[in-house]
Amino acid sequence: MSALLFTKSTLTRSKDEVYVAAVALRATKGPAQLLMSTAYSLSVWDLQHFMVIIKPSSPLLSQAIVFDFQPEDPENIYTALAALSGRAVPVTLGIGVVLTRKLRKLPRSRCWFVGYAEGNAVDKAYDFNNTWEVDLRIGLHDCRDYTNGLVEQLTGEKLVLEHLRRRNGGQS
Repeated sequence: MSALLFTKSTLTRSKDEVYVAAVALRATKGPAQLLMSTAYSLSVWDLQHFMVIIKPSSPLLSQAIVFDFQPEDPENIYTALAALSGRAVPVTLGIGVVLTRKLRKLPRSRCWFVGYAEGNAVDKAYDFNNTWEVDLRIGLHDCRDYTNGLVEQLTGEKLVLEHLRRRNGGQS
C-alpha cells in the first residue's frame, strides 16, 4: 500500500512557482546613484526595477531563474535622467535587453509570490522573450510592462504590479 502511495505522489508534478521582485534602479556613481538608492530605500514604487523569478519545481533545477528587461546601458546618466523625469530614453540609448540569470536563492525582501505556472514556466518565459520588442520607452514599454506581460503569460494574472502596489499601499 505504501509503495502505491509513493508511486502516485512521484507521478504528480508540482507546478513552477512565479515571483516578482524589485531592486533599486542602477545609475552612474555620484548624485544619480545616490538619488536612485534613496528612492529605493524610501520604497518609491515607480523608481524600482521589477523582474520575474521562476523557481522550477523540478529537483534537477535547484536554482531560481530571473527574467527581466532593462536598458542596454542602465548606468548611463541620460538613461537615469529619463527614468527620473518619466521621459523617453534618448533614441541612441533606446534599446533594451532581456536578461536571464540564475539565483541561488530567492531575495529576502521585496520579492512576492504571485502564483503557479501551468506547464514548463522556463520554456514559456523563453518563448515570451523571443517575441518581446526591445525598444525601450520608460513609462510606456519598460520593466513594468515586461513583468506584467510575462506574469500574465505564466499564471494568467493580469496587471500583477497594480495588485502588488495596492496590496502594499503603494510601497514595497
